[in-house]
Amino acid sequence: MLFQTIISLLPIICMANGASIKHQHLKHKREAEAIAEPDVTVVVTQVVYADAQSTASSSDGTDAHETLSVLLEDGILNRAISSPVQSWTPVPTLVTSLTSSVATPVAVSSDSSSADASVTSSTVSASSTASASASGSSNDFTAGTAEYYAATGRGITYSPYSSDGTCKSTDEIVSDIQKLSAFPLIRLYAPDCNSVSAVLSAMGSNQKLFAGLFYMDSLDTDIQTLATQVKASTRGWDAVYVVSVGNEWVNSGTYSASKVVSAVNSARTTLKSAGWTGSVVTVDTVPAYENNPDLCTCSDFAAVNSHPFWDGNTAPEDSGSFLETVLSSVKNLCGKDVLITETGWPTKGNTYGSKGVPGTSQQLAALKSISSAVADNVIFFTTYNDLWKSPGDYGVEQYWGIFE
Repeated sequence: MLFQTIISLLPIICMANGASIKHQHLKHKREAEAIAEPDVTVVVTQVVYADAQSTASSSDGTDAHETLSVLLEDGILNRAISSPVQSWTPVPTLVTSLTSSVATPVAVSSDSSSADASVTSSTVSASSTASASASGSSNDFTAGTAEYYAATGRGITYSPYSSDGTCKSTDEIVSDIQKLSAFPLIRLYAPDCNSVSAVLSAMGSNQKLFAGLFYMDSLDTDIQTLATQVKASTRGWDAVYVVSVGNEWVNSGTYSASKVVSAVNSARTTLKSAGWTGSVVTVDTVPAYENNPDLCTCSDFAAVNSHPFWDGNTAPEDSGSFLETVLSSVKNLCGKDVLITETGWPTKGNTYGSKGVPGTSQQLAALKSISSAVADNVIFFTTYNDLWKSPGDYGVEQYWGIFE
């Protein structure tokens, strides 16, 4: 079966009839307020070609042609779909092309060094990934728990903030990271709170840091802060897996793609002068990559945030297959290897769509599904609840923590 996506963008200023989705995973502590951006409506037409045996009709009699409405509010994509072929919709930060066969996940090499933090393609075995973490680290969590399934992944995100938004102490950060010894990668979004030093001092020799640079207006200063903390550590740059420049800058409407590309290239040069010769990427979403192919070329591999919850029509237990499709789509789009740099499921808040139901059991089901299908390809979001964030329109933004 052949699926072909034809996308047309029709920007207009619009009025929202209901509460908009304000996805805040891209937020960081320094962002007190989001800059209001004009609402944009994007119409995406998905044309499906099927043979006679696979032709499907919807309950209202439509044929195998699908029209998807995408609402871009405050720079965030929100999308609803009614599909006669399959129940599948992208997350608010995701637009992806469907493929005709079961997607082959794109796995991250567990042998990457700081000098070559490349991502390699391979097929992930569901049975093997469910029983061991990507790096072979010991998974001492109780089997069948959310922590256990998360530890089979490539890594986990961590924010060094207390519930009031102030920095945790070095001792608190060290204690947190020591609990994450089974995770091959620890993703930090910025080098503030002296977090790089604290994390590097607490990590095991088999772990590496996914180091983030979050603010464009202080990029050079933050690179120096990162470099100073890394060089002062025992392992130095050898403990770093990759350096990311920005988090959903294009998707959020904060910066244009051309400005992000320029920032990534500039950061790469500055980082090299500071001693880092490994991979440099920008982290964004599928629509950002689709609409701005230069993001593919400026990054050494495609780093993508993707959350099945925001699909609205994907059940937690189907999260793994959802992400398989994402991985295949981005791989085809960019021609590069792919790492999903955020994914998870909230435990509290309001329902989004028909199947985006927050809850502890739902999070467990989602993590189990993701672990079984694409464990080597994902960094789970996130270690603890982010109570320093605002709740968001659906009340879920604070409650993605796995270790709660």
